[in-house]
Amino acid sequence: MELDGRVVVVTGGTRGVGAGIARSFLAAGADVVVCARRPPEETVSADGRKAGFAPVDLRDPAAVQDFFGTVAHRYGRLDCLVNNAGGTPYRLLGEGEAGRHARVVELNLLAPLTASLAAHPWLREARGSVVMIGSVSGTRPSPGTAAYGAAKAGLENLARSMAVEWAPEVRVNSVVLGMVRTELSHLHYGDEAGIAAVGATVPLGRLAEPSDVGEAAVFLASDRAAYVSGASLLVHGGGERPAFLDAATVNKEN
Repeated sequence: MELDGRVVVVTGGTRGVGAGIARSFLAAGADVVVCARRPPEETVSADGRKAGFAPVDLRDPAAVQDFFGTVAHRYGRLDCLVNNAGGTPYRLLGEGEAGRHARVVELNLLAPLTASLAAHPWLREARGSVVMIGSVSGTRPSPGTAAYGAAKAGLENLARSMAVEWAPEVRVNSVVLGMVRTELSHLHYGDEAGIAAVGATVPLGRLAEPSDVGEAAVFLASDRAAYVSGASLLVHGGGERPAFLDAATVNKEN
């Protein structure tokens, strides 16, 4: 298979988008290790193949260093790191003190940097790659998740700088996500009717599935993307229709 014999780590790979990414890499033939603070409710698997799991707090540099050393020792190599772990609660800036917002930045920006630095020696040896999982929240205003949007904007810039500093041995790219349907979608969009209504605002008519993200990540990690580094791949179904188009009165029939 395409990634036969490659070893991939997916952070936050136990559920949602991360699990979808892990399954895509498994289906492509890679050996996959997922990490998170807590184990998955069921083993992440695809096509009869299973991902390994290790508990790790990505905000603890020493634990992260030990984790990557253990993976490299067990598998003998590391070909790709997918920095997927992240997220945020909805919180307006004025409703939380600075420390709460700083923790969001820590998880979504500093933790990927910590993981990337720990993985770098092994990735350099394998001439591998890093895939950052970004968000359109980092490219537009993000009311209610401002710290998250700022962190994701920083993550995309970090990836571009990293791609220059670590070339030519390690490629670094970003997958910039729009809205994705996961087991937690109801917390953001409501019931099935709400999810469908939100999906209808996307030009392609639906939310992304985790597998859509996984296939993009597999491409960026594969030899088909051998000359792609410092790039941001938008996986957002065509983006968002600008609100002013619906508000404008010009060209509307009476």
